[in-house]
Amino acid sequence: MGKSTLMNALLGQKVAIVSDKPQTTRNTIRGVLTLEHAQIVFLDTPGLHNPLHKLGEYMVKSAFQALEDVDLVLWLVEAGVWAPADNHILGELSTVRQPVILVANKADQISPAESEDFLHEVEQKREFAASIAVSALQGTKLSELIELIVERLEEGPKYYPDDWLSDQPERFIVAEFIREELFLRTEQEVPHSIAVDVEEIKEDAEKNLLRIRATIYVERDSQKGIVIGQGGRMLKAVGTGARLQIERLLGTRVHLDLWVKVKKDWRNKPGALREFGYE
Repeated sequence: MGKSTLMNALLGQKVAIVSDKPQTTRNTIRGVLTLEHAQIVFLDTPGLHNPLHKLGEYMVKSAFQALEDVDLVLWLVEAGVWAPADNHILGELSTVRQPVILVANKADQISPAESEDFLHEVEQKREFAASIAVSALQGTKLSELIELIVERLEEGPKYYPDDWLSDQPERFIVAEFIREELFLRTEQEVPHSIAVDVEEIKEDAEKNLLRIRATIYVERDSQKGIVIGQGGRMLKAVGTGARLQIERLLGTRVHLDLWVKVKKDWRNKPGALREFGYE
């Protein structure tokens, strides 16, 4: 439904990776939007789903833990589409005490009348604090969504400086950008079997750039071959794409050194999950 795309659009800059594949977001990522009259801290959580491995269990647990800490929930659905998974999430949200705003994304793909009918239909399923149809890609009604959020937040302290977009460390964001490039370029189970460990970020003052070394972990030898690609083409394309994104974010030239290793069945090993920051 585009949770990360929506948060990036609201912030006006990319802090969370996006993909058309499900379960792309693995960690809860904070995005900070500072306005003249308010500061909103968004938590982009993993999507609620039925987990198939220990990593999936961690992702669902992370999403529920985030729900306990927030003042307001945005439930993102696809405009005009009520999927079976939405029924599951509807049940999970039944115990949520915080106000819930229904946000129908991709409203640009259907007519305004269809959007209104869809919102009315979903509003019959539970009580919402508000509902709105938006388009994260086109920026439609995002300012109205922000006002809906601000109106429903209680007054509180300002947690972050004006120029902060996220409290995630550089290593985490760099690893996510590398993982995003792999999500874009690989298929089936390969992208979900990947973890990225950024081992070093080192300033090279002489050449005025950052040197970054990272290792991409997969679960099987066959996946390693796919990630490297024939003649190393896939790994080179991943490195180029990730480097450009990192340079845009950090505002400096980057030398990115990527390696690929196998850590068998890491998604079901508690020790490996801890090593990669998932527990």
